[in-house]
Amino acid sequence: MWRNYWTVAVRALAKSKTYSVINIAGLAIGMAACIMILLYIRYEQSYDGWVPDAENTYQFQTYGKNPDDGQEFNFRMASYVTKDRIKKDFPQIVAAAYIQDNEPVVLKDGQASAAEDFMFTDDDFLKVVSLPLVAGTTLTSLQTAVITKSEAIKQFGTDQVLDRTLTVISRGEKRDFKINGVLKDLPKNSHMKVNAIMRLDYGAFNANNPQFLTCWGCQSGWVYLKVRPGTDAKAMQAQLPAWEKRNIPDEPLGDVMYNSGTNQDWRFVNLRDVHLGVADDGAQRPGNDQRTITTFAIIAMLILGMAVVNFTNLATARASQRAREVALRKVLGANRKQLIIQFVGESILISAASMLLALALVELLVKPFANFLDADLSLKYIGSGGILLPAIGLTLLVGIVSGLYPAFFLSRFQPAQVLKANRSAAETPGSGRLRAALVVLQFAVSIGLIICTAVIYGQTVYARTVDPGFNRDNILQVDELGRAQLFPIAESIVHRVERIPGVTAAALTDIGVNTNNQNNSFIFPPGSNKQVLIGQYNVGVGYLEAMGLRLLAGRWFEADRPVDDATLPYPPDPSVEKALTARGMNVVLNEYAARKLGFKSPQEAVGKVVKGDLICEDCGLTNINIIGVVADSRFRTVHEPIDSIMFRKVTTGPGWMMVRYNGDPATVRSAIEREWKQITNEVPFNAKFSEDVMAEAYEKEDARAQMFAAFSLLAVIIGCLGLFGLAAFTAERRTKEIGIRKVLGARTRDIVRLLVWQFSRPVIVANLIAWPVAWWLMRDWLNKFDDRIDLGPTPFLTAALIALAIAVVTVVGHAFKVARANPIHALRYE
Repeated sequence: MWRNYWTVAVRALAKSKTYSVINIAGLAIGMAACIMILLYIRYEQSYDGWVPDAENTYQFQTYGKNPDDGQEFNFRMASYVTKDRIKKDFPQIVAAAYIQDNEPVVLKDGQASAAEDFMFTDDDFLKVVSLPLVAGTTLTSLQTAVITKSEAIKQFGTDQVLDRTLTVISRGEKRDFKINGVLKDLPKNSHMKVNAIMRLDYGAFNANNPQFLTCWGCQSGWVYLKVRPGTDAKAMQAQLPAWEKRNIPDEPLGDVMYNSGTNQDWRFVNLRDVHLGVADDGAQRPGNDQRTITTFAIIAMLILGMAVVNFTNLATARASQRAREVALRKVLGANRKQLIIQFVGESILISAASMLLALALVELLVKPFANFLDADLSLKYIGSGGILLPAIGLTLLVGIVSGLYPAFFLSRFQPAQVLKANRSAAETPGSGRLRAALVVLQFAVSIGLIICTAVIYGQTVYARTVDPGFNRDNILQVDELGRAQLFPIAESIVHRVERIPGVTAAALTDIGVNTNNQNNSFIFPPGSNKQVLIGQYNVGVGYLEAMGLRLLAGRWFEADRPVDDATLPYPPDPSVEKALTARGMNVVLNEYAARKLGFKSPQEAVGKVVKGDLICEDCGLTNINIIGVVADSRFRTVHEPIDSIMFRKVTTGPGWMMVRYNGDPATVRSAIEREWKQITNEVPFNAKFSEDVMAEAYEKEDARAQMFAAFSLLAVIIGCLGLFGLAAFTAERRTKEIGIRKVLGARTRDIVRLLVWQFSRPVIVANLIAWPVAWWLMRDWLNKFDDRIDLGPTPFLTAALIALAIAVVTVVGHAFKVARANPIHALRYE
């Protein structure tokens, strides 16, 4: 019996080659896409699962809302003071460590080189986060370090570096660390980016900035915790409000008291949940979110579902061709159960052939796919993460689901009616409505995906091209100016760069193109005790011209006005700080800051005096005179709201230099680099063009958008394959009808119009389903952006026209072929 089933199945596939190719190709594409998305989802969910004892390791994160505008902030970071306080009050915590990226400079043989992802810690970090060691031991004492294998080879030319000395410069001082261990290189599926970890005394390290050690609002590092096995993290989380009340003191701010816990909350987040968690501000490596994972899982189901719909559609369409086969089997004694097994077996055979082709496609595409996503994707069949069992399960599932309805449908034929009426080429009652519904469903999915792709593409282009409020072209952003060893010569560096041919303006700044820093302070509007949170950023006198800002009212800073200068010495000098507090300072606001402080217009803000605690903890409030207002500028991505900014003019201290240039970018950059190397050999030259900075900022998002578009295109292709096959069978079934119509005088274009209209009607109905669903989904997605495109009718009408064009192009070939055929061939047996 089974041999007969196999023979009949193979012959049926060989007889209907178009049917077989369409079904196998469609299912193979659908399965390949499904497996690729499965690999991607598994990879995203595998982040940090490779860390030993990850289930007992947590990151302490900071959450809250801006009290003025309700804007949420979700930091993976936490302030230094939280580490000891949380460990003291929670006996479940057995170890805690603070880690911070201070971006030191590596000094070797008298030459400075950039140190990427070099971290400072205050404790034995590897006792908290058990990063695997290749050799050596952990950070057992102060001034010890661990370094990754690849970084050891980069810095020393070998990975045999135990007991060697790693010398770095940080905050203007040389610091030597004994290398205790060599770390295994961290894989890409880690939320951490670490090349070296160095342990030092944080009290001494912050001797010039002691308030950092007790500041509850200073998020500039990450706190990691190790808990006892079996600890209930939810129970610990429930105790945090009481912990805040016990530990966070009220602090004087002018005439009012302020508590840092009012607008901040903290959470314990397991190491494995960091990557897909809510917090993404202050991340070492950009994260993802559960919504994106769910979206791609749904796309995988839709792609596979469309392939299954193709199979069902084509199987019911050609059911009439197998009606006599079913009738003869029943006459010869076959029961319905046997027939169902036969037809389900045929669909499993097609599914198995499709899976083999799908796996071949995945083998070819997985490496380019991994390179595109910059991910460590790999295809394994057995073992942990193997796809052999999922592939077998998917094969059986697709085979059974796609073949079940056709099997029940075919097996219900009554032999007497079929053989008496010779219905082998006639339409089978009831199948037309199902096929029409499935075609509508396919078009609805295709139209919805086209709309979503168009909106995502439009927002991606908009994010890159929207006017940021300043002139972002022809800017070179030079990093490393915030190094203490450059403080005495920072202003002279700017002046020397300004004299380079092609440079039109240069200035120091604490905020540039997508710089990853934030510095906010509470300001009191005139005559009010209301606290308004405003960003504080130091800039040089040439910043207005270097960034291309628009001055709306008042004036900008001037170099020959001492009262405009708010430079403070480093190390701090209390007498200078108190003198500046007593004197007051001049500032320039942006429009948003002026509005937040209660001014109705830029002109109204100019000349007003506000107050703030800007200089030091013990200095008290400073009188702040507003001398100008500039237009709002979006310095970061469209995901983040525009900053409210208070600019202060300084001559040293900021971390970046913005250079505006004319002419060839490479020539200007080379000239600046040469000048830099003549000035210092202790700080490496590090500069990026503004276009490159923004490209990096949107790189991950662009990759996900392109991935969405690619898989959406696959879904549309699968739909086209099914429509092509269905059109072929429909045209074949209506051959005699068309022959009669031609005999009665119908022209070729009338026949073509008739067949095209048959497949155009489902497009119209599908739009009614797809439009509201796509609108709701895209509105929700666009709301994640602070600045976004309008969700107008263009993508919806475009998707409708594309779907209609696909339907017409797919059908018109068959329509012309049938319409131009000689009717005598169709009617010669009548």
